[in-house]
Amino acid sequence: MRKFRTLLILALGLAVSTGYAADAKILKVLPHFLDQKGRHSLSPSLYERDAYQAQLRTHPELVSGLRFDVQWKANKTGKKKLRMKLELRGSKAGSKMVTVEEDVQFKGRLFTAWARLPLAKKDFNALGGLNAWRATLWEGDQQISELKSFLW
Repeated sequence: MRKFRTLLILALGLAVSTGYAADAKILKVLPHFLDQKGRHSLSPSLYERDAYQAQLRTHPELVSGLRFDVQWKANKTGKKKLRMKLELRGSKAGSKMVTVEEDVQFKGRLFTAWARLPLAKKDFNALGGLNAWRATLWEGDQQISELKSFLW
């Protein structure tokens, strides 16, 4: 009787787990300032990228926009299209929340994928500065993952 109960619980667990939406997770969100040529770094080195980002942060006249690189992974999505949504709050008084969306698809890579979500220059200027962000991953109208900044 005990074995039957254990098998029944395992079978129900498997049936329920396959009915859920895509198993996906947002791992990392990296906001990058972009210069007038659309670059976030002058070379592929991470040290150079961080140094260039510090220079752009201290010289806002050189900044033309903002781009978010989002690292994510998904299992069991097959050919389903997912939607990455990024909500941004600015520091300018009276600025409204800005939303950036993009369709993404996990193409069977072994580990993770990156999505790049650029913020248009007019939206960047309207924000004033970035105070907080929230990244969400959607399958249809169901949210399947979320990652937000400390101040969200």
